[in-house]
Amino acid sequence: MPILVMKFGGTSVATLDRIRRAAKRVGVEVAKGYDVIVIVSAMSGETNKLVGYVEETSPLFDAREYDAVVSSGENVTAGLMALTLQEMDVPARSWQGWQVPVKTTDAHASARIEEIPPENIMAKFGEGMRVAVVAGFQGISPEGRITTLGRGGSDTTAVAFAAAFGAERCDIYTDVDGVYTTDPRICDKARKLDRISFEEMLELASLGAKVLQTRSVELAMRYKVKLRVLSSFEEQSDEAGTLVCDEEDIMESNVVAGVAHSRDEAKMTLVSVADRPGIAAAIFTPLSEAGVNVDMIVQNISEEGRTDMTFSCPTNQVARAEKALEEAKAEGNINFTEVRADTDVCKVSVVGIGMRSATGVAAKMFQVLANEGINIQVITTSEIKVSVLVERKYMELAVQALHAAFGLDKAA
Repeated sequence: MPILVMKFGGTSVATLDRIRRAAKRVGVEVAKGYDVIVIVSAMSGETNKLVGYVEETSPLFDAREYDAVVSSGENVTAGLMALTLQEMDVPARSWQGWQVPVKTTDAHASARIEEIPPENIMAKFGEGMRVAVVAGFQGISPEGRITTLGRGGSDTTAVAFAAAFGAERCDIYTDVDGVYTTDPRICDKARKLDRISFEEMLELASLGAKVLQTRSVELAMRYKVKLRVLSSFEEQSDEAGTLVCDEEDIMESNVVAGVAHSRDEAKMTLVSVADRPGIAAAIFTPLSEAGVNVDMIVQNISEEGRTDMTFSCPTNQVARAEKALEEAKAEGNINFTEVRADTDVCKVSVVGIGMRSATGVAAKMFQVLANEGINIQVITTSEIKVSVLVERKYMELAVQALHAAFGLDKAA
């Protein structure tokens, strides 16, 4: 029988009533003839509660025990979902990561999936099981210890299972009914997309869109897994949600597919560094080693052998960046007069595969922002995106103006 993967996030399984609702959706797919692999998250709020217990018990916790504790939330949901399906006369069984087994690296709290052998679950399908309910977010290390995959790990689990089992599709059920052209909370004319390419979704996810976790989209793109994002709380139909797929599966699209934003950005400037070969490496190597995620980079024009270097990073990494740069200065690797950090900025981006063949997107974006009196501080581009840093107070205005200017409230 064909295999379908269905993933339910924390809000979709937050209560027993919601688990029953999700189970009914699974039952519909079983009735269509699918063998179903259900990936479940912990009930909403449960993981945060477990993390709090760990931190209160042991501030400098052992990561292996952290994984043992926080992975238990998914185990509870998997068991409850399997019991609910059994009550509906659907042959179902719960599976923890080690039982599959989901083989991962030994990087506790941020492990990566290395292999999912399908034999155990396929054998049970052959014996009459119709639904395997798998605890998401977890696996087993080479040493046999429980591991967890980090934030959004259940999305990654679902896509990995779809790839390993050759699933027809991977449905991601969440609290939104698809992928929108921008955040509907900011722009009331945001429109749900029927389809979006892997590349566009990956850019939007990395630029601040919260619908899908970046690693899951990367995995789906690599293994050509069709993803469908849809709501647990809307009526189910074959046309529901948004399909994330290959560019070739999209007949026609707007030049720009969406506008993304991120509030959690900071702009950092090293004032008066030496303008010499190797200075960029001397600055960004210690930042990399400190785990600072640098995005945009701008170097000013050199004057008398000195220059300013500006870059952006997440606001919660500013202190780490300052520490790494001061240590590099103390060691004599770089020299600067000061580090300026501005956390009152945001990043706004336009994304679309149509930008590959269309000209003038950047110019139009800059003109729209200029017309609204919004000053651009930093710019970065790729083949299918243009991102700018602007003052945070202008974020909503920038998103709304760009959404309207590129006609995103209208279908292609």
